[in-house]
Amino acid sequence: MNPKLVFWVPAALRTAIILAACALAGWMFGWKTGLVLALLAMIALVFTQLSYLYQLSNWMDDPQSAKLPDGWGEWTNIFARLYRMRRDDEKNQTELTEWLARFRQAMHLLPDGVVIMDDVLFLEWCNPAAEQHLGLSNDRDKGMRVTNLVRNPDFMDYIILGRYEQPLTISFRERKLIVHIIPFENRRQILVTHDATETERIEEMRRDFIANASHELRTPLTVIVGFLEIAAQEGLDAATRASHLKLMTEQGHRMQHLIEDMLTLSRLESVDYPMRPESVDVHQLMEQVLRDARALSAGKHEITMSVNGPNVLGSYEELHSAFGNLASNAVRYTPAGGKIHLVWKEYDGGVKFMVEDTGIGISPEHISRLTERFYRVDKSRSRETQGTGLGLAIVKHVLLRHSGTLQIKSEAGKGSSFIVCIPKTAVVAQQPELLPG
Repeated sequence: MNPKLVFWVPAALRTAIILAACALAGWMFGWKTGLVLALLAMIALVFTQLSYLYQLSNWMDDPQSAKLPDGWGEWTNIFARLYRMRRDDEKNQTELTEWLARFRQAMHLLPDGVVIMDDVLFLEWCNPAAEQHLGLSNDRDKGMRVTNLVRNPDFMDYIILGRYEQPLTISFRERKLIVHIIPFENRRQILVTHDATETERIEEMRRDFIANASHELRTPLTVIVGFLEIAAQEGLDAATRASHLKLMTEQGHRMQHLIEDMLTLSRLESVDYPMRPESVDVHQLMEQVLRDARALSAGKHEITMSVNGPNVLGSYEELHSAFGNLASNAVRYTPAGGKIHLVWKEYDGGVKFMVEDTGIGISPEHISRLTERFYRVDKSRSRETQGTGLGLAIVKHVLLRHSGTLQIKSEAGKGSSFIVCIPKTAVVAQQPELLPG
């Protein structure tokens, strides 16, 4: 039905009924009485309309506290529609608030920084990642120009030139950041920052690893090829040939050990090679480590062992590799006549494996970098001792797979202590018997 008819027909009927009642009263009690009643009825009708208008005005000023009446006549429909509109608005407001909360939570959890700026680069909002990347503060810096807050020449040039098709890579606050500005709407821009520091570090480690591995393999290959070329010539006596064969064998073993360590590292880092924990017989493990260390020492050192702790859950092969590397390092870097002590014992947080030696020791500036691949304190001495430079890197990755940690205590000229801590969660309840040193 036509909305105009819906409104006007009932209003006209109500007015006609009132006038008819007044006319009837005038016919019965005189025309003066009818006019008075008609006037009073019109005044009451106008007053009612004005009263509803007044209440509607108050409600519009404060919809939360003011209350609309039920209404009379067409006002009933008007108030009912206003109630529905208010209810729908509250529902929409609630949904909008929920979506806004989700958006803010998502922005707060994003690892990338997000900065919203107006067309003249004044800060409107930024997430915590952007605060960390650029040193901004959403509360303190709101309304300030971002170019005044981020003082970097490359960033300033990027802003001035306005060539936003390609991202910009800058070094800022000891971070490598990838910055990209995205215009949106008519008067706003989004500044997105991505922290590439870790990616850059990993890429640098990869380049260093390839360069170091190539260098380490090139040296023994050069020696072997050189001796083979000499051996191809006639006139070498038996003693010289035997000496060359011995050196080639040593270099071949060195290359073999290097490749084995590289394969071990690759396997430890692979997600396709999960560890299958088993109960590791500590007595057997420690005895094997002791035998290997004494064989490498060839009687040049006093090597003792003490075992007083429980078995653990883990990989026998990996723990042997880690402990063996620590013990062999102690042998290599302890002068002849020195002492080396291997210890396995329980403590409050779990169990410890310790290698203590009276060797040459390590200066403090080197300790933090010892587990890096191919890092050597003294490169010339490492080659003399046939080290590959990967032993402590293997130890680190083995301990990561066993939730363990490595502590290094050392002082140049006074020996070193390498301490492996394995948490109590890996301890097997059954206690082994005490094994004397």
